[in-house]
Amino acid sequence: MDDYQNEAMPVGAAEVAAATQTLQRYKAGKAALDRRLVDNELWFRMGHWKNYQNPMMPGKAQPSSGWLFNSIANKHADAMDNYPEPNVLPRAADDEATARALSSVLPVVLEQADYEQVYSDCWWRKLKQGTGVTGVFWDPAARGGVGDIAVRAMNLLMLYWEPGVADIQDSPDFFSLSLEDTAQLTARYPQLAGHTAGVLDVPRYIHEDGADTASRSVVVDWYYKRPDESGRMVLHYCKFCNGVVLYASQNDPALAQRGLYDHGQYPFVFDPLFMEEDSPAGFGYIDVMKDCQTAIDQMNHAMDENVLLSARQRYVLSDTAGVNEEELADLSRDIVHVVGRLNDDSFRPLQTAGLQGSSLSYRQSRIEELKEISGNRDMTQGGTTGGVTAASAIAALQEAGSKLSRDMLKSAYRAFSRQCCLMIELMRQFYDEQRIFRIVGPSGENQFLPFSAAALRPQPVREVGGVELGSREPIFDIVVSAAKKSTFSRLSQNETAKECYQLGFFDPANADAALAALEMMDFEGIEKVRQRVRQNGTLAQKLAQLQQAVPPQTGTGGAVLPGSLPVAAAARAMNVKL
Repeated sequence: MDDYQNEAMPVGAAEVAAATQTLQRYKAGKAALDRRLVDNELWFRMGHWKNYQNPMMPGKAQPSSGWLFNSIANKHADAMDNYPEPNVLPRAADDEATARALSSVLPVVLEQADYEQVYSDCWWRKLKQGTGVTGVFWDPAARGGVGDIAVRAMNLLMLYWEPGVADIQDSPDFFSLSLEDTAQLTARYPQLAGHTAGVLDVPRYIHEDGADTASRSVVVDWYYKRPDESGRMVLHYCKFCNGVVLYASQNDPALAQRGLYDHGQYPFVFDPLFMEEDSPAGFGYIDVMKDCQTAIDQMNHAMDENVLLSARQRYVLSDTAGVNEEELADLSRDIVHVVGRLNDDSFRPLQTAGLQGSSLSYRQSRIEELKEISGNRDMTQGGTTGGVTAASAIAALQEAGSKLSRDMLKSAYRAFSRQCCLMIELMRQFYDEQRIFRIVGPSGENQFLPFSAAALRPQPVREVGGVELGSREPIFDIVVSAAKKSTFSRLSQNETAKECYQLGFFDPANADAALAALEMMDFEGIEKVRQRVRQNGTLAQKLAQLQQAVPPQTGTGGAVLPGSLPVAAAARAMNVKL
């Protein structure tokens, strides 16, 4: 560890000081986004009134309705109903076996990395903050020191990049910050002793428990791209805290020239909800709905006050009325004493006007406006209006109303595809030893598949005319489908299968007509249906050939005995599989 303190190292105190100045510049450029993230977190927890210096009515209740929260929760449920599953496709015929192995191995690696929780956390942040960020790293300490891929949901508040770039890969530096216990850091990195005074500050979310950060230090993961001797951009990594280098890839002889990761990319994938120009981060539904939610909350507050005032009995008393105020205010008393005579000028009830129908209608219209803005209409949650009762009509409305969810899912699937590509690149670099993965076979049985980086690394190309043509690195494409489908999607697909069966699509005699109809149809899994129909048609043709090839046999009376030779025997004779 002391070697990292050597000033002769490529990365030392001077480089860390320069990186800290760059980080401060990046923080200044991201300050507005950080404030919005902190504010949106309060909105999501329905505690946004705490962030206003001048509440609408100090000292009184500040109600928050859950319309905004309900919209976000429903969209998160849509995302979890369509959990992604990768399918790896080769770009060359020689790589087809490797692509099939990757299609089986990747889901196992994702499961071992607890990706479902990462997927859920990223979607919450995508909906709240406008951007979900996933980090794909190599953890050398995992699996007892063997190492494995780690996938984490990143906090956008703690990430910094060059202001004005639309893609983080175009940023010369990228910083990921974290708060860690100072005592534990000093125990792991002895060079930190005597350097425990915090030199960096980070924005923090507002918590009710008032988390104490006095005993914690800011640890900076600094990723940067620098050209090597050949001009190729190489990704390097430095971990420092309080101005002290804890680790640097340039100080590591094994990585000084190679870089941290061979793929040369920052190991972070941004998934914005609604894009902003010249920024990798977007904005979310809270930014769109907060004004409408504010109007609803203000009306709720005013209506609550009106209902409470209307329910209380209040009076206007003149100083000369002679009414005992304590007895009048005590509702348990049956008699209230009065001195003198009462009249309308000295004593009369004060009645608060009730809510107007137009006020209730206006509030309801703002609620409907919020639903329209967020695309969270009643039909998308299973409710119907306007007398729609037919199951097919309800299904059609739900399908039409879910187009916003489908659009968000497509962007999430694109980000998931990029994450899988990073994982494949990490396998290519680090899976030196063969690993065994337990996968589920076609019939549901457990199978154990060996896999290593040998199938991913450059393969020698055959010689032509005695000349070696070099090597070729396998390249793959990722196609994403929904592993967990919503109940509606499963029911719709099941109905399609039953309709195809009832219409005779799977009857071998109707194979040609069924294929013609399937060419004009489009639904998920249609290729498997076409393959099965073709197989049925081929089987029907082979059976017809068998019947023509088998000569009829006659009995003692000369009558033809059809089927005397079993079809299975004839199939074996013609080497046909049934």
